[in-house]
Amino acid sequence: MVFTFGTPFSYGVFREPLSQEFGIPAIDLSAVFSLMLFGLFIGSGIVGILSTRVRIRPLILAAAAVTAILAPGLFFIDSYAGIALVFGLLGWTLGTVFVLLVSIVPRWFDIHSGTAIGIIFVGNGTGMAILPWIWQFSFSTFGVAEGFFLLISITAATFALAGLVCRRPSWTEQSITSISPIQWVKNVARTRTFQLLFIGIGLSFGWYQIFAGYAVDLFEAEGLTRSAASLAFGSIAGVSIVSRLGSGVAADRIGSRRAFVFSLLSAAAGAMLLLISHPLSFALAVILMGIGLGGTATLYVPLLMSIYDPENDTAIVGIFNIPAGIAALAMPPLGTAMIASFESYTGAIILTAGTIIAGLGLIVRGTTIN
Repeated sequence: MVFTFGTPFSYGVFREPLSQEFGIPAIDLSAVFSLMLFGLFIGSGIVGILSTRVRIRPLILAAAAVTAILAPGLFFIDSYAGIALVFGLLGWTLGTVFVLLVSIVPRWFDIHSGTAIGIIFVGNGTGMAILPWIWQFSFSTFGVAEGFFLLISITAATFALAGLVCRRPSWTEQSITSISPIQWVKNVARTRTFQLLFIGIGLSFGWYQIFAGYAVDLFEAEGLTRSAASLAFGSIAGVSIVSRLGSGVAADRIGSRRAFVFSLLSAAAGAMLLLISHPLSFALAVILMGIGLGGTATLYVPLLMSIYDPENDTAIVGIFNIPAGIAALAMPPLGTAMIASFESYTGAIILTAGTIIAGLGLIVRGTTIN
């Protein structure tokens, strides 16, 4: 879990080294990272839908094998298309492992499933906290291709270990119904609840995808060094580590819906504080956005499992990864374009806050329909 989201959401750190190494403009690389996020969410989402009735272990091991093949990829490519292929496939393998793990692990727990998913997502948050800095250090110390090879090789090894131990509980395997995952998706897609949640979940992920594309540059513009700016960005994920565990416990006590709404409110408040150019407001924004990030990233799984039958575990997580992938395709280039249009970060910050608020409204409405 450390690598599943930590690497894709380090793309703000990737942009400058890759631009210099391959001579590709930063705005073109934004499209590459959108493709990686697209694979992370949509490609893996399709795998999740189709994996409801199959064994999990071979799928995780296959993702580990593809990741290992991609590790030396930057040694052999020198074109925009090659970079897009490597990062697109990498996003797919990272997302596949993510979907399978977060779908299966909570099913081992009944009463404390929220706490269990919170613990799992601590690994996810840890990666988002430390990997931007690790990627920065790796590129500056070893070089772009060498650093990429080192960290992606480690990623493949951890996926292989996960594949050796992850499986569904035996009692859930015995309770699987005969309805196909495709038919299940067709049935739920006709409902108003699904339609609102589909868009709302996408926006709930989309705000961070926008922010991750300009956060390091924003902090650097406030006077930090590149390394310190990466650390500040990683601090948001660092705060989210605590909120991931805390939100899981809270979901067991007050319900996943209430805890999810509170998390989005916290993220919105943090985003709006970025409009105030002051160290104190930025520090508070980091804390609030970290709380919001950890809560929303963790609680969407128990929220959805409380609405839909958990028997369709990987299909539930998989189908709701798709709107996040759609947002991933559009949001980072849109944020970059708004920065260029306004010649400041104001437009991108407003877009970030507006995305959170829109997602909040749709989630609240979608979970109150009878």
